[in-house]
Amino acid sequence: MKQTGDLNLVKKINKSIVLHHIRTNSPISRARIAEVTGLTKATVSSLVNELIESSLVEEIGVGQSSGGRKPMMLLFNGTAGYAIGLDLGVQDCLAVLTDLTGKVIEEYIIEHNNDSVDNVVNVLKSCISELIGRAPESVYGIVGIGIGLPGICDDEGNLLFAPNLGWENVPLQHIIEKEFGIPVVIDNEANAGAVGEREFGAGKDTANLIYISIGIGIGAGIIIKGELYRGATGFSGEIGHISIQHDGPKCRCGSLGCWELYASEHALLQQARELSLPGGEDAIDVDELLKLADEGNPAVIQLFERLGYYLGIGVVNVINGYNPEFIILGGRLTGAEKWLKKPMMAVLERRSLPHPRKQLSVEFSQLDVRSAVLGASSLAVAKFFADAEVTVERS
Repeated sequence: MKQTGDLNLVKKINKSIVLHHIRTNSPISRARIAEVTGLTKATVSSLVNELIESSLVEEIGVGQSSGGRKPMMLLFNGTAGYAIGLDLGVQDCLAVLTDLTGKVIEEYIIEHNNDSVDNVVNVLKSCISELIGRAPESVYGIVGIGIGLPGICDDEGNLLFAPNLGWENVPLQHIIEKEFGIPVVIDNEANAGAVGEREFGAGKDTANLIYISIGIGIGAGIIIKGELYRGATGFSGEIGHISIQHDGPKCRCGSLGCWELYASEHALLQQARELSLPGGEDAIDVDELLKLADEGNPAVIQLFERLGYYLGIGVVNVINGYNPEFIILGGRLTGAEKWLKKPMMAVLERRSLPHPRKQLSVEFSQLDVRSAVLGASSLAVAKFFADAEVTVERS
């Protein structure tokens, strides 16, 4: 039923505005909220009282006076509820429990061998159950679950295609919501990573950024003017499947010469298996390669430097195509920054257009492997406030 602009709706909208300012700017006073929103002090005071009754806001004492009576300061109550974020990879699942501000309360990781959709879904359920069990008591409990996935998702939370998982048409949101009775958000893990960097990482004050997730494959989350860009049908960011070699090897997506065939974790491991490394092929993983590079193994260092070169080739296309102000590279390969960055930046200097490059910053994530999982949790919290937007009455 379509709502009309009656007084009740106006009140709900105003409450949402007040809550937003407290969430993003606390500690803050009632007077300051009235000043920045244009609402009357009486209206703000009434709405704040309702938010306090809903346990989403609390008074924390008086602040500094700017002349006259000292103001009572307000703080968003981040522990009124909790969210679960998950980053499902090809080999493992990383999960976090956060409060409503994104602060990590618990972390849990479990490996899987991706032997079947059902078994991996059970791994997801196990992660969720574990963190639900660890959650502290709160007014709103677990408000949502966010899941970042290495594939293409639609608006209904269906995973349509994930070539590196080998999944197609999995109604994952429905499966998880049916199991736990908690609202679920499903998104591409690179989109989640971009949100994580925008909320908690290096991109906090950046309106136009691209987060490039370097894992078994390569994906990108694109933020334009502060908003996640999804494309006309929601499938933007599949830059790992930009072809950088027209007659290159066949990719799992069906095309030829895709970027991720040359610059991903999968590409690195394939090349490493051709070397005679300690422990043999079975012992080769990213952590072992990082260890060998730290020990000065010239062949492994050369592998990372070659990967950095190919990273640069793809990043040039991103710079010339999107003209972002900030590019953040994330994933487990961020640990190889000291070998990847120099060859990558050399390619950018030689090949990207000078004007887009002039105002550009390129950095490796400081969130380690947590960009996507923190972003997934943030998406779950955002859904809670969007669904409850303006109707956050305590039950």
